[in-house]
Amino acid sequence: MTDPLDTVAAARAEYTRGGLVEGDLLGDPVAMFRRWYDEAHAAGLHEPNAMVVATTDSEGRPSARLVLLKGVSDEGFVFYTNTASRKGVELAANASCALLFPWHPLERQVRVDGVAELLPQDAVDAYFAQRPRESQIGAWASHQSRPVASRDELAREYAAHEGRFVGADVPTPEEWGGYLVRPDAVEFWQGRPGRMHDRLVYRRERGAWRTQRLAP
Repeated sequence: MTDPLDTVAAARAEYTRGGLVEGDLLGDPVAMFRRWYDEAHAAGLHEPNAMVVATTDSEGRPSARLVLLKGVSDEGFVFYTNTASRKGVELAANASCALLFPWHPLERQVRVDGVAELLPQDAVDAYFAQRPRESQIGAWASHQSRPVASRDELAREYAAHEGRFVGADVPTPEEWGGYLVRPDAVEFWQGRPGRMHDRLVYRRERGAWRTQRLAP
């Protein structure tokens, strides 16, 4: 049987679903993002709010992981996580970060370059309170990114906190928080035949958004 990895170099698909021209753009990138997000949701994409969050540590070494977008406004993009996790520690050292929405079935992606800031505690508490109870308990049981001896250890931690909060609301853990990523640049990418993809980017200049086309 042929190893699929042996064919990686030859793996390719032609992108033919559509194009993106300057006349398609809305006045600001958040409105444009909402339009594309609505189209991704309408197309039935699995978790269209899944995004890659890329950060760097204090020595400039990058790391990336998938996180779920949990809000978008004119100010930027919101997600929640354990602030003592690797991503939280890295954002504390360097708040500059990047987001990527990989909407492969639509042959689209959106890239965001921006700066993350911690959300106020009342916003974090309000979101945490409406999470499923199992996820709330999991946030107490898991000290994200830190080593654990085994799966059994995690299970014991979960059971301990499940018992701790029987008959009571689960409060927000001290190390759990949220971030608002304020965008400096937002790029909309649409696949095209022959790898002549469309890349249109908004950049913030002197308080206003300006757009330009990038070579693929």
